[in-house]
Amino acid sequence: MVRSVAIIGAGVSGLASVKCCLDEGLEPTCFERSEDIGGLWRYTNSMDSRRVSVYHSVITNTSKEMSCFSDFPCPEDFPSYLPHSLLMEYFRMYARHFDLLRHIRFKTTVLSVRKRPDFATTGQWEVVTEANGAQKSHTFDAVMVCTGHFQEPYLPLASFPGIDTRFKGRYLHSREYKDAEAFRGKRVLVIGIGNTGGDLSVELSHVAAKVFLSVRSSTWVVSRLSDQGFPLDMINTTRFNHFLDWLLPSALMRRIRFRKFNSWFNHANYGLASTKSSNFKVIVNEELPFCLLSGTIVLKSNVKEFTESSAVFEDGTTEENIDVVLFATGYIFPFSFLEESVRSLFDDNRSLYKRIFPPQLEKPTLAIIGLVQLTGSVMVGAEMQARWVTGVFAGWNKLPPTSKMMADVLKKKPPVESNPSERKNLKMSFISYIDEIASCAGIKPSVLKLLLTDPRLALAIFFGPCSPYQYRLVGRGKWRGARDAILTQWQRTLRPLRTRVADDSSDSSSSWHWMCFLVLPVALTAGFLFSKYPPLGWSPQAGPQL
Repeated sequence: MVRSVAIIGAGVSGLASVKCCLDEGLEPTCFERSEDIGGLWRYTNSMDSRRVSVYHSVITNTSKEMSCFSDFPCPEDFPSYLPHSLLMEYFRMYARHFDLLRHIRFKTTVLSVRKRPDFATTGQWEVVTEANGAQKSHTFDAVMVCTGHFQEPYLPLASFPGIDTRFKGRYLHSREYKDAEAFRGKRVLVIGIGNTGGDLSVELSHVAAKVFLSVRSSTWVVSRLSDQGFPLDMINTTRFNHFLDWLLPSALMRRIRFRKFNSWFNHANYGLASTKSSNFKVIVNEELPFCLLSGTIVLKSNVKEFTESSAVFEDGTTEENIDVVLFATGYIFPFSFLEESVRSLFDDNRSLYKRIFPPQLEKPTLAIIGLVQLTGSVMVGAEMQARWVTGVFAGWNKLPPTSKMMADVLKKKPPVESNPSERKNLKMSFISYIDEIASCAGIKPSVLKLLLTDPRLALAIFFGPCSPYQYRLVGRGKWRGARDAILTQWQRTLRPLRTRVADDSSDSSSSWHWMCFLVLPVALTAGFLFSKYPPLGWSPQAGPQL
């Protein structure tokens, strides 16, 4: 019987895990090696080699209504997209409201996590920690690893001949970047065009003499704003759109998606992406297209090699007098504190059952939380994982036999990527994954049942944003404020913008009622089909995440 739970890390995943343990009557102890909560999102200009943090100018890629904890909405006066300072304020509010801090041991490093000799019968773990220079051994019934996938920088120097032998300039990983001032007047080459590579290229373009952005694959650029100025994820991430993805042929949906991307600007004209490419990613960046258009950023192909002061690219071109090379090439997650016999059970999250549990363990008392990338908020995914896992630890939820878990892992495991910086294997459909874990935990809402009991709420759930409050309507952890949170989410989105009210006398309430009436049959049909033929939902798609 699980009672005591060790939680490693007090970032987003760790805070959610502590709270979920308390909800299930468990006894959590969270170990955090720094002096504060927040993990990656706690900005510091310190160059502590053990800690990864965001850069100063970072703003979330997913909106507050789609990223918050499911029973704790962001304050209505917070903007839709949060800078790291406001996100940290929200985390502190959450920790205070649920009294989480007393369960966290700060400045305590976890050195090792090992199975106890009687693990096959007890499932217990020996956790060795270090604080103030003194080591201590603890015994726990279960362990939740909440260190995420931003652990150690991935710096693929071997793929860039000459970078560490001939090149005389400076090179660094994006983890070392804090602000642009150190690059003023420099000619900078950024390698990698994920969200970080795009953000840093734009920021550097304001102070650098020239910024070159080296791109290897097709990349579609989207804005955080939808056509009408609402947050993009609140418009796009809906159960209705998810239903269309499942219902319509994938080739047709792909064409629709590419056409939508190109409606902002023609990506092929900018050298970013082609509709013929099968290998592509999506990043969020409002400024990058204009920087390319104005010439402050120059797009380049993959680097072939470096000389003393120049970069030679695979298309045969050369850029001279490069001062700095900035690698935005991602991270690896070694979990070095786990004993080798456990660490060898999974190379990444593809080897984990539901991207959480190592299925080969004799007892399911180890869970990896937050090692997932979704087309929506990772915060929501981590909280959902924690709710299910603590339900398993408490005995409310059951896992299938090892053979079935292994079969599920093999069925959903895509081909292995040779380059660990390409984390496409981690990206999954937000709604599909959250719904799958919610089903395991018994907390997934039924649109069909709600249509019969609460049609207004059902329509808001099906056609409106798939916000985290939906998963507090039923089952364990049900929150009485969930319905109101769903029906008022648009008011909280618009509230920060009402600093000056523009007169608009148009009244769309009657048209809204007519629309609800007309779409009722569609929602009924979709609910029936989804209940009969659930979507697979494990096809990876690139997209924005927090």
